[in-house]
Amino acid sequence: MLVPIPIVCFIGALVTDIAYVSTAEMMYADFSAWFLLVGIVFGVLAAIAGLIDFLGNRLIRRQSPAWPHLIGNLAVLVIAFFNNMIHTRDAWTSVMPTGLILSIVTVLILPVTGWLGWEMVYRHGVGVAR
Repeated sequence: MLVPIPIVCFIGALVTDIAYVSTAEMMYADFSAWFLLVGIVFGVLAAIAGLIDFLGNRLIRRQSPAWPHLIGNLAVLVIAFFNNMIHTRDAWTSVMPTGLILSIVTVLILPVTGWLGWEMVYRHGVGVAR
């Protein structure tokens, strides 16, 4: 239940970064910073829950999508963290170009890790009571 919150927040950060680039309205840069912060907080909570499953069951670690899923989601959190640090600067330099690029990279990784997570649940039965 924690996973959708960071996904929506990171996509929201990209959308508000694009809105800032289009309008130069400082409000959008502020929205991006808040989206990133909330996404990181809930992403860390989701990562803790996932890590407990990952470390607690060797059968999960043996699934082929488990390691790329873990590494991809860790990469998303690290990139989002640095993106949030960049978004603490002055509005224009917080978004252009580095903030926008990091937001794009973050959102591009999410479908890959989402697919891997889907594959673990629906193909390999991870977290499914039988």
